[in-house]
Amino acid sequence: MTPARFEIGQKHKQESEAGSKASWNTPRSDSRPTMSYPSRMALAFALTSLMTVLVLVGVVSVVWGTVFSDYTRSNIVEIANSAAEKLATSYEENGSWTAGELRTVATSSLVSDDLGMQVVNKKGVIVYDDSWPSASATADVRENQATTDDTSGKRASHSPVSSAPTDSDSVANVEIVTSSGEHVGQVKLWAIGSDALLTKADSAFREKTFNAMALAAVVAICISVVIGSLVSRMLTKPIHRITSTAKQIRDGDLSARTGLRGDDEIDQLGETFDEMATSLEKDMKHEKRLTSDVAHELRTPLMAMLATVEAMQDGVYPTDDEHLETVASETRRLARLVQQMLDLSRMENSAAPLNLEPVDMVPFVRSIVNGQERLFADRDLRLRFADETQGHDDVVEADPDMITQCVINLMSNAMRYTPEGGWVVVSVLSDRKHVSIAVSDTGIGIAKDDLSRIFGRFWRADASRAREAGGLGVGLAVTKQIVERHHGYISVESELGKGTTFTIHLPREHTADAASTTMEH
Repeated sequence: MTPARFEIGQKHKQESEAGSKASWNTPRSDSRPTMSYPSRMALAFALTSLMTVLVLVGVVSVVWGTVFSDYTRSNIVEIANSAAEKLATSYEENGSWTAGELRTVATSSLVSDDLGMQVVNKKGVIVYDDSWPSASATADVRENQATTDDTSGKRASHSPVSSAPTDSDSVANVEIVTSSGEHVGQVKLWAIGSDALLTKADSAFREKTFNAMALAAVVAICISVVIGSLVSRMLTKPIHRITSTAKQIRDGDLSARTGLRGDDEIDQLGETFDEMATSLEKDMKHEKRLTSDVAHELRTPLMAMLATVEAMQDGVYPTDDEHLETVASETRRLARLVQQMLDLSRMENSAAPLNLEPVDMVPFVRSIVNGQERLFADRDLRLRFADETQGHDDVVEADPDMITQCVINLMSNAMRYTPEGGWVVVSVLSDRKHVSIAVSDTGIGIAKDDLSRIFGRFWRADASRAREAGGLGVGLAVTKQIVERHHGYISVESELGKGTTFTIHLPREHTADAASTTMEH
């Protein structure tokens, strides 16, 4: 059978855990929002979509307005160029324009009824204007007026009023130039009823475009609300399960589990929660057992003392050395339990002073073993010390008193679980990084499943036997804390029916953190 092995301590830690801080604050009223998480998520989706749509509409409006305006202006300018070419050709052929020619050019050039056209001759006289009541008749009048002006130098007192816009942004102006390069006039085009060169068709198209964008925005927001609701329900379903399980555990059902398994973060959270619940359940059961053990350990010597003292008071037992020794023995046992619990508490809270000094481990451990020989001999156990350093340096920075306590705890544990006639060997080993102290026995061994629990409070391989032998189940927990205070670690190898070996590994170079833990009472 392969021996089971377990290591615990600083070897598996990168850094020590920071001390926890307790705090208390005045209870606050529950100010959590009344809106459910799915509703808040759906609202968040909707608001996000709304903001996105608003930004998109704003950007599109600006871009669309600029591009569309440029597009419509280019179209109207193209129409004006076409009309100017036709008027230039007509002027070259006839030397002037008649009302019919102007009307024909306007009719053939204007593709929309809501476009207005004005023609000005080279002298700046308006010869054609769509805004006049009768553009064709007025054109003849204006031509005649232009002729009269040329002969008499006087202008007619009555002239039609044009409704053409005067703003250059609202009008497309194109010069009428003949093939010879002569400027004979100017064509002006505008959109009737618009100051942005937008025809009714263009305005209707723009309006429909913005209406479509508004409708798309509404549809997008509605879809976002639906998607947000579905996604939130999908996300909150496992969260609700975790919450429900947590409430069950809070109410005392430690067997409750979420049952979540998967690769996403929430499933991993549920799986971790289940592992925590399992660990909590084990810890609670262990705490109950510990409470029972502590109560029993305290009650047993107290009841024995009380019974003996009452018997002596009633005259049942004589007040002699034998019965007084019984009381003294139980008192010492009770004192040992209280002291070990106190030591463990001080170690866990880092309250015990750590007074480091150079310690030569070989003679140091040998002296501890020599001091325990008589006790092992009384139990019919053979005790031996072994120097396995092979001449290597065995000096480490350590607290002698605490290391002594560790070694004695391990030797007492080995003595307690080793049958009569068995062996206990204490060895000192050395390598490049550590000086180690190993305590091996030929005792009952430890089951593989128990290796991870042996350093807990009141753990015992055989509770009834350990109690009879005076074991309290605290020594290993104290030893573990002491070794970790020295930034070392402790390992254990065991095989049922053959024995167990505990090994303390102490670092050769002590860290500054460990040195800083030296305190004075």
